[in-house]
Amino acid sequence: MSAPERPAAPRGTRDILGDEARLRAHVIATAAETFARYAYAPITTPTFEHTELFARGVGASTDIVRKEMYTFEDGGGRSLTLRPEGTAPVARAFVEHGMHKWQLPVKLWYAGSMFRYEAPQRGRYREHTQFGGEALGSPAPEVDVEVIALLADIYAQLGVPGVELRLGSMGDPESRAGHREALVSYLAGHLDDLPAESRERMELNPLRLFDAKDEPTRAAMAGAPRLLNALSAAAAAHHAAVEAGLARLGIPFTRDDTLVRGMDYYTHTVFEFTADNLGAQSAIGGGGRYDGLIAELGGPETPGIGFGCGVDRVVAA
Repeated sequence: MSAPERPAAPRGTRDILGDEARLRAHVIATAAETFARYAYAPITTPTFEHTELFARGVGASTDIVRKEMYTFEDGGGRSLTLRPEGTAPVARAFVEHGMHKWQLPVKLWYAGSMFRYEAPQRGRYREHTQFGGEALGSPAPEVDVEVIALLADIYAQLGVPGVELRLGSMGDPESRAGHREALVSYLAGHLDDLPAESRERMELNPLRLFDAKDEPTRAAMAGAPRLLNALSAAAAAHHAAVEAGLARLGIPFTRDDTLVRGMDYYTHTVFEFTADNLGAQSAIGGGGRYDGLIAELGGPETPGIGFGCGVDRVVAA
């Protein structure tokens, strides 16, 4: 009689023990102390939400919604999804609790598990812990600077080595409309060079191709028109103010005209922090402004900006 198979955690998840557990607790505690100094209040959102929240908020064209969400139907026939990211749930809570009537900007932070069906890698797991912060209610570029400075401060407090900041802009609707036309026109001349998946993504959101990992698409995008060169006067002024604010605080950054991040809700500022000892998958945290998200979820027009940071990635770094 054969021995029973020993139980194991599902692929892409794991148990966290000993020194690593203590280090992770230290990371979250340091983040909590830093958020408190910047006057952010804690918020806890449900582990699962209605699927529509992420389809509307994150964007139907994103890989997260199309390929990576853990979605199921509950006993009442409702479609629910384990949260793949933290911003859309906080935005939903902002609308649901009428936070637009609070003193603005409303500053909130969270920590908890996120879930994505993707290939497990060092510091990237299908269930991973993330902390993040959101500032809702101000369009000022100075708030963008403060949010970036907050995350930079957490990394400095933790002593994460080799941290670098990449900075870009997704512009405003006026900027993106003109750029999309130019980008689609450019890509029309490179269709034979693009894999089928990239051609499909081009129809949904051509900007997503700047984030492609396959070599044929990356080669085709090397000569594509850049959104940073097509910003409207208002978007260019916002971006210049963010760069000037970071310079005044002595926070070094690299301007990145291919940075698009993974969600469709971004406008204006986008940013990403990397650690140079993590190899090709070097991102440890990032975010950006999302001025249309609250209205998309049924709330009043409310600008916002925030970030998410993977605790697993920070520990690996």
